[in-house]
Amino acid sequence: MTLFIDSLWRAAAYCLHIRVIVYSLLPLALMVAIAFGAGWFFWEPAMDAVADTLGSWDLVTVAHEWLSSVGLSGLKAVLPPLIVLLVATPVIVVLSLLAVATLMTPAMVRLVAARRFDTLEKRHGGSFLYSVVGGLGATVLALLAIVVSMPFWLIPPLVLLVPPLIWGWLTYRVMSYDVLADHASREERRELVRRHKPFLLAIGVITGYLGAAPSIVWASGVMFIVAAPVLIPVAIWIYTLVFAFSALWFSHYALSALQALRAEQTLVLRAEPLEPPDEGTLPPLLPPL
Repeated sequence: MTLFIDSLWRAAAYCLHIRVIVYSLLPLALMVAIAFGAGWFFWEPAMDAVADTLGSWDLVTVAHEWLSSVGLSGLKAVLPPLIVLLVATPVIVVLSLLAVATLMTPAMVRLVAARRFDTLEKRHGGSFLYSVVGGLGATVLALLAIVVSMPFWLIPPLVLLVPPLIWGWLTYRVMSYDVLADHASREERRELVRRHKPFLLAIGVITGYLGAAPSIVWASGVMFIVAAPVLIPVAIWIYTLVFAFSALWFSHYALSALQALRAEQTLVLRAEPLEPPDEGTLPPLLPPL
């Protein structure tokens, strides 16, 4: 628990570092370009498709008529963009995480290592290819879990539990590999994940809950469509900073745990008694006559 708290406040302090803020601008620019490019080409077709689908459902038609009868007919126009943004949000979250993992995490690890672990040997137990393949595989599983769990989001307690847990698991899978890829060997990484899995998963879940904060901005973007061009980049930047914070937290925790593991292994090696030599190989006490 001491390591958990220590790495938490260190990660929060590093988020104020000018280099971290500058590093966050590259994923931000990339994600904003992707978001507005997708909006330019797919917003209207997506809105039309959602409106047509809702119009074909008798239950939705009855609900619209009831809203009109009570003077809330304007909510009918809000529903399609709300659904489109709800569907787009998981995609934005995943792409933001992958952008940070690819563009920022190596820089975050180098920053933490240079300032705190400059003597820690690099054993290069991971590879960029495996990081990409593993990250994409975990992303597909997370998106499938999101799709399967969406009906349960209508239950108020579950909507506060299920999405952050899924994002937390995805963050844990991606970050726990990437932050140790250069410094730990494959065996060390597996041992660290085995020993510290509850705390690593807790870091992922906590940052998953922090990642839910931009959803308020998305909702504001639906209610105030005119402000959406400003609110959407703000939401994406919050996602970027949250995942940058998670990368720093994982880096501080994992590299500290790796340093402790190697110190433990060194003590064990020093404590092992030397095996006595075979009696048959002992030199004679006196020279032969």
